[in-house]
Amino acid sequence: METATKPNHIGRKISRIRELRGMKQETLAEELGISQQSVSHLEQSETIEDDKLEQIAKVLGVTKEAIENFSEEAVFNIMNNTFQDNSSNNNNYLCTINPLEKIVELYERLLKSEQDKIEYLEKLLNK
Repeated sequence: METATKPNHIGRKISRIRELRGMKQETLAEELGISQQSVSHLEQSETIEDDKLEQIAKVLGVTKEAIENFSEEAVFNIMNNTFQDNSSNNNNYLCTINPLEKIVELYERLLKSEQDKIEYLEKLLNK
């Protein structure tokens, strides 16, 4: 049994990345200085010139290589592996650190260190 390999359809990849970013064709068109119809045509193209792809990548906030290597399966794997909820089997993904407490703890340690230095210097001066 033979399986045909999927072509590397750059236009579809651009479309999916744009959708995942929550961006409309009109917005992409405006950023690129082209019409919405031109964006639609780009997204139907199997190949796109490198310089145009660089421009599109910049607007989408990704690299040209990210577009070329984009895989929906990888995106869904990442989403599935980082899904967070409050069930007991996903507690390892929940943040249990309070950043404010960590800052206070660090400040207190720095303050203690400075007090120790002052004590040490005072002892040296008294000798």
